[in-house]
Amino acid sequence: MKSVLLFAALTSLAVAGDPPTLMTTRGHLLVDENFEKPLPPFDGKSNGFASGFKSWRYNAAERGGHWEVKDGAFTGSENPAVQHPATASRGFDFKNVVIQCELRMNDVPLEGRKFRFMMVRTTDTKDYVCSVVINEGGFRIQKDDNDHAGPDKAVPLGKVKTPLKLGEWRTVVFEILGEEMVGTVDGHSLTGTHPLIGSEKCSVMFVAGMDGSVRNFKVWEALPNPDWAKNKAALAAKK
Repeated sequence: MKSVLLFAALTSLAVAGDPPTLMTTRGHLLVDENFEKPLPPFDGKSNGFASGFKSWRYNAAERGGHWEVKDGAFTGSENPAVQHPATASRGFDFKNVVIQCELRMNDVPLEGRKFRFMMVRTTDTKDYVCSVVINEGGFRIQKDDNDHAGPDKAVPLGKVKTPLKLGEWRTVVFEILGEEMVGTVDGHSLTGTHPLIGSEKCSVMFVAGMDGSVRNFKVWEALPNPDWAKNKAALAAKK
């Protein structure tokens, strides 16, 4: 497994546009959630780890923390008593997608909790598949399936070390095509490959380690980018 650290020299974001993609192009829009209205109630019956439901699923158990839609953002806060991250999932069936959102680690007291991070991850019927994770020290991409891969659990595919302040929004673009993924946070990009990434997936999950928010969540069908080989070679040279 080879990871390539890509510090992408991305173009500046257009006010009315979306951040550029590197490996894929955006196809049909599958999910568009601006969190300006209350989310619909849980719809469906869970099957296995995280499948069998559409729309949103959150606050399924006390240890799952608390989620609230407020001021155009979806905020999750873990329960200090159990120190378990808050999770919320948007259920739909997909394989190759471009996931885009803004994440923020909220500047709130620790209250006995240990870790500050925000994560956007994908799941299949058995477990977690792959993720983009931000924390105060930077961000990483990882293959993080427990069931398929045995005891190794989360396996980093790449990491960027850069200070990320609390209370600031970070733009995340998460591209998945076949067995390869690209995670881009504020113009820094990482790519990695693993057979598990190509699995049939059934939800996008947000994980708030302590207290974090998400807004402007969109998912598109991912189509091949004819410039990816050139882009990847050029960016790898910047390593």
